[in-house]
Amino acid sequence: MRRVCVFSGSSPGQHPAHRRAASEIGSLLAREGVGLVYGGASVWLMGAVADAARRAGGEVIGVIPRSLVEREVAHTGLDDLRVVGSMHERKALMAELSDAFVALPGGIGTLEEIFEVWTWGQLGSHAKPCALLNTRGFYDRLLGFLDHVVDEAFLKPVHRGMLVASSDPEKLLDVIAEYRVPTETKWIARDER
Repeated sequence: MRRVCVFSGSSPGQHPAHRRAASEIGSLLAREGVGLVYGGASVWLMGAVADAARRAGGEVIGVIPRSLVEREVAHTGLDDLRVVGSMHERKALMAELSDAFVALPGGIGTLEEIFEVWTWGQLGSHAKPCALLNTRGFYDRLLGFLDHVVDEAFLKPVHRGMLVASSDPEKLLDVIAEYRVPTETKWIARDER
């Protein structure tokens, strides 16, 4: 695994544990020799993951749309900050540069990003692992809802299993490293209709 894309909030969240977890995963990636691809901001969780990776000597690539350079306070301390034209270009470039995706706690932007790449994986567009860093049980209710989606037959269990989660950054990276893409297709056979 050469690089991991980390999606996270550009807000601080309510609990300092989220910022600590962001720093921990940034440092861990650098120590493991794995590059970081992230949203390019210098503030809050985005800034924490990037700063920790940089302090530990890791590769950090920030990708930010021109329209957010000032609003999200683009990280001017990066050796590799890529300014793109739109959010679509941002997500496409982040996906292209990365071998895996991890969502830290965040808002609807973070959720949209991880759900999009998870969907791409389900459709067979890539074979890259998708994961949630479940700090302080942040994603517990979401994971429960996804289990409900399986129970309601809108998501196959094998595809639910494509989104992994852990509260421990080291364990999460181990799970990502061992990830094997399922071979079962998303599509329902004609006789299942």
